[in-house]
Amino acid sequence: MRISVFVLGLFCMTACHNKGNNPDVSNIKVNLETKRFEQAFFRIDSSRFANGLDSLIAKYPSFGENFLYTILNADPRWRGDSTAMYVKSFYGAYQNVYDSAEKIFGDFSKYTEEIKQSLKYLKYYFPAYKAPTKVVTYIGPLDGYGDILDVDEFIVGLQHHLGSGFSLYQSEMVQGVYPSYITANFTPTTIVVNCMKNVIKDMYNDEKPDGSLVVQMVEKGKRLYLLKRLIPSAPEETLIGYTSQQFKDSKAKEKVIWALFVQNNLLQSKDASANKTYIGESPKTAELGEAAPGNIGSFAGWQIVNYYMEKFPETPMDSLMKMDADQLFAAAKYKP
Repeated sequence: MRISVFVLGLFCMTACHNKGNNPDVSNIKVNLETKRFEQAFFRIDSSRFANGLDSLIAKYPSFGENFLYTILNADPRWRGDSTAMYVKSFYGAYQNVYDSAEKIFGDFSKYTEEIKQSLKYLKYYFPAYKAPTKVVTYIGPLDGYGDILDVDEFIVGLQHHLGSGFSLYQSEMVQGVYPSYITANFTPTTIVVNCMKNVIKDMYNDEKPDGSLVVQMVEKGKRLYLLKRLIPSAPEETLIGYTSQQFKDSKAKEKVIWALFVQNNLLQSKDASANKTYIGESPKTAELGEAAPGNIGSFAGWQIVNYYMEKFPETPMDSLMKMDADQLFAAAKYKP
């Protein structure tokens, strides 16, 4: 497997729109088949569970064993009946999660179409990339894996898309792995976002973790820029994991955010621990106020890349993604 406002008076509201026209992809053909593993799994006859499980796994040769041994953490050394008993305990415990998912995703066609549309943009920009041709939906442990990219499959963990208000997300078990600022994005709208994030990571996996903070910011910004190109209809706050208000406030005070990095001489920092404060998932950016969103360095990097692409709009997407981050930063002459 490839495996809330800011400090009082500090931020005001502005809107941000993706600049430039989106390419016409209406004539690009994409084939995408969706398979509902979780529906078949939770419909297994409990009185003949072992046989039903064997039959189901046989129908999903590429995903089935990953579900058992990676997602559910069954031990491949167990006897078949022991594995069946272990999986059946999950089957019983998660029936209510499945029921909740069915209310939202009983018909998954809307999300299939969203992924297909993004694959059209992907094919437009990267015609040589071999994208998945299948979507497999499943339900796994709430504190486990979510959305995964396999060789030819988008694997979508519906248990991580039940809406930020889903009660079980507040359980101690889930909060220990996915705190509230993460589960705030456990919504249906992030299905296509996560699928495309995984594709981008597959194509461009080197984010220069040993580089300076500004290099890492630009690398994050390039990925967010490409993500917007692949999902042009998505609100920008959804792509970076902010609330609408947080994104509006951040756009309104780009200068204040940039000053945080410049005035504190942070741009050339190679302190991995300190840099993670600004480009990793976190509940806030303390220097900007208790309600300021985290990951503010990625936001700033995104704006740098936007500046660059406004100056050089003919830059091909692959060239942008492969461009040296320091050179891009110098050429952008970012000054909010």
